[in-house]
Amino acid sequence: MGQDSPLVLIVDDDGAVRSALMELMDSVGLEAIGFASARDLLERDIPDRPCCLVLDVRMPGSSGLDLQQHLASSGKPRPIVFLTGHGDIPMSVQAMKAGAVDFLTKPVRDQSLLDAVTTGIERDMAYRAGARVKRQQADRHATLTARERQVLRQVANGRLNKQIAFDLGISEVTVKLHRSSVMRKMQATSVGELIRAWDLLPEELRDPVT
Repeated sequence: MGQDSPLVLIVDDDGAVRSALMELMDSVGLEAIGFASARDLLERDIPDRPCCLVLDVRMPGSSGLDLQQHLASSGKPRPIVFLTGHGDIPMSVQAMKAGAVDFLTKPVRDQSLLDAVTTGIERDMAYRAGARVKRQQADRHATLTARERQVLRQVANGRLNKQIAFDLGISEVTVKLHRSSVMRKMQATSVGELIRAWDLLPEELRDPVT
């Protein structure tokens, strides 16, 4: 499978359930990997591809909800579809509030599960695309000089050239030169694009202290 082809990660301590779910995913052309526990998943080297997790809630060791919390706190959130035979309303509310795609109860219709997994994969693809854009903007920002970063911040805050010149103690012509350089380095063709690029930068790069 290619680097961008989706992957379904199935975590269920019941081997028969894992096999059935993997066969279901395979029937619609989705590659799936099965794990017997949350620990098993965390100890494996998972390919960096768009994915969706299908988690049982109650398992020996860490529960599906524990795994959801762990992934979120480690900065590696993944779309999760919970599939359980023992679910209750408080549990489903907790899972959904924490960002789960869906909370399904066994036995589940194949199509309902496939729809939820598809939604999860699409969500992960969108998240990954957004993360790539943010990294790209941060890389471009790194090419700016200290003065250019000051000018970018001022432009993003809606300041006019003459206001920027006054604030920074430089001439308006110099501001225009810096603005032109910033536009080129950030690959923006308009002020609107430049402001959108600014908004995509990590918060620490937009902090006035930097």
